[in-house]
Amino acid sequence: MTAVIDTDRLSRRYGDVHAVDDVSISVAEHGIVGLLGRNGAGKTTLMQLLTGQDFPTGGTATVFGERPLENARVLSNVCFVKESQRYPDEFKGRHALKAASLCFPDWDAAFAAELVEEFRVPVDRPIKKMSRGQQSAVGVIVGLASRAPLTFFDEPYLGLDAVARQLFYDRLLADYAEHPRTVVLSTHLIDEVANLLEHVIVIDDGRIVIDEPADELRERGATVIGPAERVEAFVAGREVLHRERLGGTASATIAGRLTPEDRAAARADGLELAPVSLQQLVVRTTGGPALGTETDA
Repeated sequence: MTAVIDTDRLSRRYGDVHAVDDVSISVAEHGIVGLLGRNGAGKTTLMQLLTGQDFPTGGTATVFGERPLENARVLSNVCFVKESQRYPDEFKGRHALKAASLCFPDWDAAFAAELVEEFRVPVDRPIKKMSRGQQSAVGVIVGLASRAPLTFFDEPYLGLDAVARQLFYDRLLADYAEHPRTVVLSTHLIDEVANLLEHVIVIDDGRIVIDEPADELRERGATVIGPAERVEAFVAGREVLHRERLGGTASATIAGRLTPEDRAAARADGLELAPVSLQQLVVRTTGGPALGTETDA
């Protein structure tokens, strides 16, 4: 498949800080990609390099086969929506949408109008006087209605409530099905977006630690559910990421791919196997504290 993004040992250093460190990735055309990692891991810096908003200190990056820096041909096909998007003080919501319509050749004004109604954005109000959720909705509308061949969402939906976030996910998935493009979602809300993702890239301390299809990543582990004694017998000798117990029933999340024989043995012992949480895998890989714990409910 055609690569939309290619980097080769891409790096960005600020003094002694390696914000992006020897990153080599390739992102194929048409897909929803999760760019995941902890705060300060390098996600935003990487996106800034790919959108021509920062200069690398080493390596190369190409977007649509060309360097993105000061490249109008590339950047007219790229939409980058940030969490804290800044606008001129006098800008109202409608001004932001009008500016976007002039920037993106594939802008869909009718779709934007639908989204304004659905997200209940007061487009005649100055953006600086909007609530955080309304400001976030403006960014989401720009990202969706731009229909840019490459769209980055750098956590712009954090100001949205749960209902509005679900609306964003639903509209993104439906519009992507009708108008395929490459979408990169950078988020901390991993479990919320897990079902959207086709590919997962995890960055930690500036380096890529996971770069693989989401389905393959989910096969790295499993959750075993059933009578506590049988669960413990099944997971004996395996790496257990997380345990929970409610009365005589227990669940244990284990690392590693299960063989067909493992799955058959679990079924024969009356155990249920469920996919492991993508968030658990990411947290484990990046050294977070949430795994390996035991909870009694």
